[in-house]
Amino acid sequence: MERRDFIKKTATATSILGAGLTGLHATETNKTNNGSHNFKLKYAPHLGMFQNLAGNNPVDQLNFCADQGFTAFEDNGMKNRSKDTQEKMANTMTKRNITMGVFVAHQIYWKEPTLTSGNLDKREEFLNDIKTSVEVAKRVNAKWMTVVPGHLDLRQNMSYQTQNVIESLKQASDILEPHNLTMVLEPLNFRNHPGLFLSESPQAYQICKAVDSPACKILFDIYHQQIQEGNLIPNIEQCWDEIAYFQIGDNPGRKEPTTGEINYKNVFKFIHSKKYNGVLGMEHGNSMKGKEGELKVIAVYKDSDNF
Repeated sequence: MERRDFIKKTATATSILGAGLTGLHATETNKTNNGSHNFKLKYAPHLGMFQNLAGNNPVDQLNFCADQGFTAFEDNGMKNRSKDTQEKMANTMTKRNITMGVFVAHQIYWKEPTLTSGNLDKREEFLNDIKTSVEVAKRVNAKWMTVVPGHLDLRQNMSYQTQNVIESLKQASDILEPHNLTMVLEPLNFRNHPGLFLSESPQAYQICKAVDSPACKILFDIYHQQIQEGNLIPNIEQCWDEIAYFQIGDNPGRKEPTTGEINYKNVFKFIHSKKYNGVLGMEHGNSMKGKEGELKVIAVYKDSDNF
């Protein structure tokens, strides 16, 4: 379940979202028997995570998530939804007190140097994507948007690449700051995403310090950083003042907590102890198919939140 797979599925999800948006709230038979849970943290499901229990209608899925006690939601592909879809989803989130999490702010080049290269055309393309993302963020009441600087430029020294990225991010910050919006830089692991420029949390921390803007912070994806560097809680502690967002996935497999090696109960406890009030995106698949698998995800989050 790689980030690029989420993004590639956007077109399919958009076609589903375009239909049936006026449908009624999910019926009582689609709810779990446990009722709403008072989670300590803002865990954020995504569309499709509970579609067997809630149906394909995105409004019903949002309402279902709220009925279970989830107080946040994220959607990598939100920028590609129709304006009508965005508005309907935003209205539902407002009514149900759901915090909108990240969406992907720009076209990500997985195998081509972009921000690292210093190419002015690529920089301008990125900045134009940031500008259009401002309007989307306003429409869906989002505060954060994901940025991935792209592939390494193997013809340039790493220090020059880093400065090229910093300059692009400074210019993007100038666009975002007046709107109180934040781009969150996501380091991605070498195994799933070989050759990308940004891979480690200390690297992201150094870049954010150099950009020196409230509009440029870190998205700490716990799955990626377990693979890339491990030492999760100490690295979260070291980066804390530059972290604005978390994402979740166990390793191996990128499924829900308890399916791999990460002690998520302890990680969540630490994050909560830091008085974190932001979103933790559930950017993972379900380890089991169908309604049974979806019920398991809900149960696992309730247990992992019990610290």
